[in-house]
Amino acid sequence: MGQSPSVPELTRRRSTRSFTRSFTTRLASYPPTKSTAGMAPPSPHRTAEVEEELEKEDRENQNGSDNCTSLRKLSCGSCVFGAKGLNAVLRHCSSLEEISVKRLRGINNANAHDISANGGSSGENGHGEGAEPIGPGLAAKSLKSICLKELYNGQLFGPLIIGSKNLRTLKLIRCLGEWDRVLELMAHSKSGLVEIHLERVQVTDFGLAAISNCVNLEILHLVKTPECSNLGIVSVAERCKLLRKVHLDGWRTNRIGDEGLSALGRNCPNLQELVLIGINSTKVSLDVIASNCRSLERLALCSSETIGDGEMACIASKCSALKKFCIKSCPISDNGLEAFALGCPNLVKIKVKKCREVTREVVDYLKKAREPLIVNLDADEIEPVDASASEAGGAQDDGVEFPATETEVTPAQNPTRGNARSSFFRTKFSFSFGRNVAACAFRRWSSGSSNTNANQ
Repeated sequence: MGQSPSVPELTRRRSTRSFTRSFTTRLASYPPTKSTAGMAPPSPHRTAEVEEELEKEDRENQNGSDNCTSLRKLSCGSCVFGAKGLNAVLRHCSSLEEISVKRLRGINNANAHDISANGGSSGENGHGEGAEPIGPGLAAKSLKSICLKELYNGQLFGPLIIGSKNLRTLKLIRCLGEWDRVLELMAHSKSGLVEIHLERVQVTDFGLAAISNCVNLEILHLVKTPECSNLGIVSVAERCKLLRKVHLDGWRTNRIGDEGLSALGRNCPNLQELVLIGINSTKVSLDVIASNCRSLERLALCSSETIGDGEMACIASKCSALKKFCIKSCPISDNGLEAFALGCPNLVKIKVKKCREVTREVVDYLKKAREPLIVNLDADEIEPVDASASEAGGAQDDGVEFPATETEVTPAQNPTRGNARSSFFRTKFSFSFGRNVAACAFRRWSSGSSNTNANQ
């Protein structure tokens, strides 16, 4: 007869299942699902029970991490564990290469309360969970990709970002608080970073100046960061000369324009893909880009008030390597598109959306003049009703992206000056609300590192 499994073995199996359930699946516990949407919010008297549940989840994750040392990819969304659980994974999973964290409720709940109430010291429950930094651990040696989305206290991941010496991809998306300091400390030790995505985060030109130290950078996405200007773009362009793909969404702030784009054209000859959204570029900068970036294959221009027929003629005459061109919500006419009948000899596809002066006649003209050329005008293609496809203007197969609906403001929908100003201040307030939330965690981590070095 076979021997029955021992109690420790059963315990180890249970903890492994718990770890797998928590870390390798996306839990839809937040936002509320259909089964929980109608439930009343928890009573304040249940705070202690919630904290106990979070600590229990962290303990299970710490036990489970011991049995998953070969884990390579970790993706968690809307989970309830906190910093202790993540640190356990980072300490034991020495083969971890990719980590993606979205809406980690354990960090949001604990830190938002504890740090604000106690100035970064231990929380009211005395456990100190609120100020516990995340990382770096053994995983820092193998980690290549970090993606953080919609985190209230994302700066607590600063030690992990800074300590990951082999990091190649960093994505920060809709994470509150200031990120300039994290980027500054990261850039001093990162020579191999090749891809950075910053979307709706509080980054200024100082942060872009820090990114410019990543001289091997090839891909840069800068989306809806209103405090970035031409100055920061110039600093990146002058030092990151290997850039191949650049996506810029200026959010119609007019802080990025011809000066920054001309610097990209002069210093980044390897540029293959350029997406400009809400940026009022003119023929001045487009001429520099078209003349110097001879490998430019994909170009997208969207929601610009200064892109007209003259700019179309410039692109058609000088972008000889261009294969795919997308334009959306720009004041061009049939005359501008007619230039592509003879220009851009390698052009394969043109996508035109929401350009009111463009008619079906020019589409038919281009198809007759260049039979292999694919020209799509607004509703030419029947696309599924999906935000990623309909709002991208069919650009998924083009390798470029257009903005979501909220970026588009037609003349009939333009807000008044007062509403625009109040909206901007609300955005600024939301950025600054989490500004100092993780400051003490950085100080604690830094002091701990310095003490360790001194003892050594």
